[in-house]
Amino acid sequence: MKRTLEDIDVKGKKVLIRVDYNVPLNGNLKITNDKRIVSTIPTLRYLLNENAAVVIMAHLGRPKGKVVPEMSLMPVSVRLGELLGKPVKFVGGGCVGVESKKAANNLAPGEILLLENLRFHPEEEGRSKSGEKNSVAMEAFAKELASMGEVFIQDAFGTVHRSHASTVGVVKYVKDRAVGFLVEKELKFLREVLENPKRPFLAILGGSKVSDKIDVIENLLDKVDAIIIGGAMAYSFLKSCGISMGTSLVENDKLDLSVSLFKKAEGKKVDFLLPVDHVITSKIDFLNKNVPNGAIVKTTLNEMIPDGFMGVDIGLRSIDKFSEIIRSAKTIVWNGPLGVFEVGDFSKGTIEVAKLVAEVTDKGAISIVGGGDSVAAVEKAGVDKRMSYISTGGGAFLKFLEGKELPGIVSMPNK
Repeated sequence: MKRTLEDIDVKGKKVLIRVDYNVPLNGNLKITNDKRIVSTIPTLRYLLNENAAVVIMAHLGRPKGKVVPEMSLMPVSVRLGELLGKPVKFVGGGCVGVESKKAANNLAPGEILLLENLRFHPEEEGRSKSGEKNSVAMEAFAKELASMGEVFIQDAFGTVHRSHASTVGVVKYVKDRAVGFLVEKELKFLREVLENPKRPFLAILGGSKVSDKIDVIENLLDKVDAIIIGGAMAYSFLKSCGISMGTSLVENDKLDLSVSLFKKAEGKKVDFLLPVDHVITSKIDFLNKNVPNGAIVKTTLNEMIPDGFMGVDIGLRSIDKFSEIIRSAKTIVWNGPLGVFEVGDFSKGTIEVAKLVAEVTDKGAISIVGGGDSVAAVEKAGVDKRMSYISTGGGAFLKFLEGKELPGIVSMPNK
């Protein structure tokens, strides 16, 4: 177990905290979803109640080591202040510049400062100003960040799979370190589910590529009783069985791997469920997320997809088939949509599965949903509040399911 916030003394101290404020902004730079900010409020309130001076580190978007005004954290500082009911100090420019360090140094107990976007600095991701990999530059940057706090709190589960200056670097230069309430909660839920699940234990995996989920599937085969595969991933598995997939997205170089995963599942007596019918279309506009005029949309009678058509969702028979296994499950982990759910015509399968998961959760099952698209899907279905837990980490959630170590967690001290 990792040392947590309540295990250390933060009273009156200057606390440096890493959070995940990578929130979506619209064209007017207004935040369209503030859940990542809201999720950090319990930790921040605790620190403020302990009269700590709080210095927040975060990133937004992928500015690639350059100052991009549209990716400034200024809008986040405003929203955070509204949620806390008190002003949040903010200094633009660079997060380790003279003005930022001055603001941190002058921060009084009970006050809060949000530093500018960490990723405006290439050193955050281990690169030099010229863009080359440079561990020395990252260490120097981490040391500068650490100089602004006496205590370091890791509360950004969404970034703990990254070996960055603000996740693993600062740990070396701050004496007192612990995980915040958000990370503590994530680890508790995920560890309990994977190490001691109520059975039957079901995994629902979707998305576009088998290659993205190989390690997840292999790790879960040792833990679950059943796996449902949907999305474009399913087409590679079906084609590996000799079934025609038309023009559907298929990883032809992963067909042998798909066969081997089938065999592993069979050997471990894990039910491996694939769609038995599909919603298909002759055309789709992925860029604008719509169905072009003149496109033919229909549902197949079986697993086969005819030439000239691509699969975009699971059909009603597949929903019925999956519903049986979902309704019998006591623990469910879900990552990845089961179709092109961003297009309304092709979201039915994902939404119906979301409703089924919510239904069994209402009856006492444990459900954990992770990954941006999966979270968006349960929100679109209007059942997000009925899930047991929604993970704030996409990549970190996947790495955890793979059974991989998370650098930002490994670097934190144990109790």
